[in-house]
Amino acid sequence: MKTSVVILVSVLLVVAMASVAVAAEPQKGTVKGVDRGAGTITFCPEGTTHDLTLKADKSIDLEKVKPDMKAEIMVDKDTVKAIKEMKKPKASVGC
Repeated sequence: MKTSVVILVSVLLVVAMASVAVAAEPQKGTVKGVDRGAGTITFCPEGTTHDLTLKADKSIDLEKVKPDMKAEIMVDKDTVKAIKEMKKPKASVGC
């Protein structure tokens, strides 16, 4: 009985740690729209064709988030915790 409890607790800890690691991964993509009234961002992750409508954390300044903006976001569940605009690389000069 003790062994099964220890195994169960160990498995639960591993699953919890894995879900935290996945939640903290940044996602790159394109902002498709911003609804300031509802406090939401519509985002299309790179490599997909579907849009996600996510809540924006209160710390996000939605005035700085623009449609068609390439961005990297940090999402926790269905809430955008951080958003960073991805700058286009400067064109190289020369040959």
